[in-house]
Amino acid sequence: MIGILAVQGGVREHELVLDELGVQHRQVRRVEHLNGLSGIILPGGESTTMSKLLELGGLLRPLIDALTSGLPAYGTCAGMILLASEVLDTRPDARCLGALDITVRRNAFGRQVDSFEADLDFHGIDSPVPAVFIRAPWVERVGDGVEVLATVPSGPASGAVVAVRSGRVLATSFHPECTGDARVHEMFLAMVSEAGYVHEV
Repeated sequence: MIGILAVQGGVREHELVLDELGVQHRQVRRVEHLNGLSGIILPGGESTTMSKLLELGGLLRPLIDALTSGLPAYGTCAGMILLASEVLDTRPDARCLGALDITVRRNAFGRQVDSFEADLDFHGIDSPVPAVFIRAPWVERVGDGVEVLATVPSGPASGAVVAVRSGRVLATSFHPECTGDARVHEMFLAMVSEAGYVHEV
């Protein structure tokens, strides 16, 4: 059972990918929704709003505890920001989950009008992955034990880190759920299967 954090953001797109892959899933809005999960997806959206809603709804600390205890997680765009240990260019009251030892810069690629697409070489996937960047972050610092999986190949942001993994946690600054290519989700599901973890509340 895969949870999709559903306090705000692009939940439906991830649901459609998991439906296509034949994977059971449920939306996570309350603490009890964490029970029985084998993994969780943190979707794109507005990261400061998401962190505030997690805190107001009493889900922030239980989610941190679940990740600390070994719940596999995959974050896209705002989900990457939430999973980070440090966030630049955010509001002072924004909270993060600290599941990845990375520093991310929020809205690093610019505003909505600066959104773009690129084909990325992605470590562990045998051919380029189409990537959609929408007000996306990038990773400015990678801690020990964090593997860089993809960087921007060309243009003004050439070399920017946009996909990372550490242990059971995967994050991309782009939106593979918007491209019709499910291979990044399949990578996450393989991580979930390998972990063999079921969370108990």
